[in-house]
Amino acid sequence: MSLIRETDLPGIGKKFEINARSGDKMVIVVHDDGRREIHHFDNDDPEESISMVTLDDTEARRISGIIGGLAYVPKALESVEVAFDNMVFEWYKVESSAKAIGKTIGELHIRKKTGAMVIAVIKKDHKIINPGPEQVVSEGATLVVIGERRQVKLCKELILNGGL
Repeated sequence: MSLIRETDLPGIGKKFEINARSGDKMVIVVHDDGRREIHHFDNDDPEESISMVTLDDTEARRISGIIGGLAYVPKALESVEVAFDNMVFEWYKVESSAKAIGKTIGELHIRKKTGAMVIAVIKKDHKIINPGPEQVVSEGATLVVIGERRQVKLCKELILNGGL
């Protein structure tokens, strides 16, 4: 299983370190100004960067679409695309100003009010896959939400405002 480690870089942005199943190591730095740096490391010396690419925000989004299968879907995955044709996944970090902090997914009636589903809650020390209605929304947690774009937007509003 590949491992992705996320680190805040105060005044710069965020760093994502990926150790792929293949043994490759990659570091992506997302700068606050939208630039992305992608570093690829030598398998034999994981501290030695062997290449680096810098992308602006538009380029990074286009490339993520290619990698994510928006431009071309391999034949083996076409059936998956049908199932998720109108669906989007979004990662939403619960900021300290969110009114939903301390409430459960069930109390918020997220699915009933928005149509979106929280499929995972990622906290610093652990991940909760397929959280139940008793799962409390906590500050700093990242909610992985799936639904149609409109539903996901409503879910974010619900978390921020504590109700619709």
